[in-house]
Amino acid sequence: MVGAEQSWASSSRARNVMRGNRSRDTRPELAVRSIVHRRGFRYRVSARPLPEVRRSADLLFAKAKVAVFVDGCYWHGCPEHYVPSLTNKDYWADKISRNRIRDIDTNSRLEAEGWLAIRIWSHMDPEEAADVICQALKDRTN
Repeated sequence: MVGAEQSWASSSRARNVMRGNRSRDTRPELAVRSIVHRRGFRYRVSARPLPEVRRSADLLFAKAKVAVFVDGCYWHGCPEHYVPSLTNKDYWADKISRNRIRDIDTNSRLEAEGWLAIRIWSHMDPEEAADVICQALKDRTN
């Protein structure tokens, strides 16, 4: 384990905040999952649509080939809500840029394999997000 004095974090407080961030089962993700499940759709959680690629969808509908990603506004650079970090600016700007490039690459790879990638911002109303997902599933299964 890397000690706090060797960490990339700008402070021990920043490091502790980062360690507490969840990569799955976030509140927005749970809200969307609950609504989609209540509407009768079943899915896998935090699963890889393409096994050879180390990227997991938050909700995966394998039969319909639909992968849903609930993207956090900060981590994925939401055009409405992203506020650049005031400390360690270069590190975070690069990190968010790499995340956005990876998201575009993931979408392209999925599309090339016949998948539909749906990206939901974490600030989106969960009912509206579920509407988008359920409509896509209905369109792909009919």
